[in-house]
Amino acid sequence: MQPDVAIARVADIAIRNIPDTGKTMTLLTTVSLLVLSNAFMTLAWYGHLRFLSVPLWVAILGSWGIALIEYCFQVPANRLGYHAFSAYELKTIQEIITLSVFIVFAAVYLGEGLKPKHLAGFLLLVLAAWTIFQDSYGVEW
Repeated sequence: MQPDVAIARVADIAIRNIPDTGKTMTLLTTVSLLVLSNAFMTLAWYGHLRFLSVPLWVAILGSWGIALIEYCFQVPANRLGYHAFSAYELKTIQEIITLSVFIVFAAVYLGEGLKPKHLAGFLLLVLAAWTIFQDSYGVEW
C-alpha cells in the first residue's frame, strides 16, 4: 500500500465517523495543516543531513528556525482538529502523516529507498490507526 493510499484510507475512515459537513471540512483543514507542518518538521529534523560539513551549531539554529515555522501550522491544526477529534485521534492522524511525509522526503531529498521492512512497519501503523478510529468492537476498551 502506497503512503498516499494509506493516508486516504485513514481519512476515509475518519470521514465516515464524522456525520456533518462542518466536521468534514475540519478534518480536511486539519490534515492539510498537519501535512504542511510535517513537511517543515521533517526538513528541520533531517534536512541538515545533506550538509554534514556545516558546523553543528549552525545546523541547530537553522533547524530551530524551520521548526518555528512548523509550529505555525501544527498549533492551529491541533486546536482546530480538537473540536472534531479526541487527542488520541489527532495524534494518530499526525503520526501517519509524519511517516508518509518522511517516506517521500527520504526518497526524494536523501535518496534512500523504501525497503520491504519499512513498508511492513508502515502497514502495521495503518492497522493501528484503523484500530484507534473504530468506535465499537462489542466491548468497551
